[in-house]
Amino acid sequence: MTTKEQTRIQVLNGVIEGKVTVAEASGLMGVSERHAWRLLAAYRGEGPAAVAHGNRGRKPATTTCPQTREKVRELAEGPYAGFNHTHLTEMLAEREDIHLSRSTVRRVLLAGGLPSPRRRKAPRRYSRRERYPQEGMLLQFDGSRHDWLEGRGPYLTLVGAVDDATGTVPFALFRQQEDAHSYMLLLKDIIERHGVPLALYSDRHGIFQRSPKEPESLDEQLRGRRDPTQFGRALEELDIRLIMAHTPQAKGRVERAWGTFQDRLVSELRLAGVTTIEQANQLLWNFIPRYNQLFGVAPAQPGSACRQLPSAVSLDAVLSFKYIRTVANDNTVRFNGSASQILSNDYRASYARATVEVQERLDGSIVVVYQGNTLAAEPATGETVVLRARNGRRSSGHLPAETPAPTSNDLTYTL
Repeated sequence: MTTKEQTRIQVLNGVIEGKVTVAEASGLMGVSERHAWRLLAAYRGEGPAAVAHGNRGRKPATTTCPQTREKVRELAEGPYAGFNHTHLTEMLAEREDIHLSRSTVRRVLLAGGLPSPRRRKAPRRYSRRERYPQEGMLLQFDGSRHDWLEGRGPYLTLVGAVDDATGTVPFALFRQQEDAHSYMLLLKDIIERHGVPLALYSDRHGIFQRSPKEPESLDEQLRGRRDPTQFGRALEELDIRLIMAHTPQAKGRVERAWGTFQDRLVSELRLAGVTTIEQANQLLWNFIPRYNQLFGVAPAQPGSACRQLPSAVSLDAVLSFKYIRTVANDNTVRFNGSASQILSNDYRASYARATVEVQERLDGSIVVVYQGNTLAAEPATGETVVLRARNGRRSSGHLPAETPAPTSNDLTYTL
């Protein structure tokens, strides 16, 4: 018998012997006086068994049957190996029609010697920053380099964003590596779906800012500011403020999100047998809405702070890699080892020696822009046109090795 039951027997014996009143006994046993009379009557009729709980020795009505417990253990060791207890509970209800509480699943697995694979470290204490009040005010950008496919495929980087106000993931994608092209694809999709956010929060990666150790050019010294990176320039054109974090803990929401992804998403990628980046992205985009539903929170203020992109702004032009080039005398522009022939238009027959902007779009296409106007261009065919000035010095291009140098003082075109 328990200590509590032994105490009740001792008090009830005192009542029967006349040493204690029923009112005093109720106080000693911690029950009402009416219930004390019930206990006294039952004790006189049944003896010490009356003070024992009525469910003692009975099988609980809500107990999990042995067959279900064994099936849970088999699934946890088989197809769902590596799932944490909470995630496993959700997957059992969703896919196996086994509806148990997380605590029940945990007890079953611990009894079978299967602790949770996710070990939690003791938390470090940092002062918590309050969330931004409205969705779209601040997005935390980050990439997670991880063995997402666990050796079944290439080593991938997850590039994504987390909304600071809601904790939801507006978009993410798997890439071979973390680069500016990946973040431009990420930002492009977010703007097309939700609008232009007010600010981005990122680490101090070279994609977002120039290294402070890199020496400044003379032009930068004269201007008093450093040239932005390609991604930083795109943010300036979109009027998006870039905020730099000093520590990983400062952008803890995206870091915690990636921790959850590395636990749950890796398990689901394994369960689906994913081996390629294309398959991984398809599963990821199905996973994100479920993640947002489970872990998203309501913002303090309703609505969205995202701005609509002005109709005059071309998102494809802004989110591109821009380079300054000088047009050669043969009206071509060279970029990445290839030449583009600029076609004549109603404004100018030739753009020789003009300074133009070459835009490398995210889809790989090349666009030539002069003073804000897009010029018609096509890939240059044949040998590069070579011009020789009257003084005999080569103006542009290179002579083919098998072609002898012209001797005339006139301008000649060697094709």
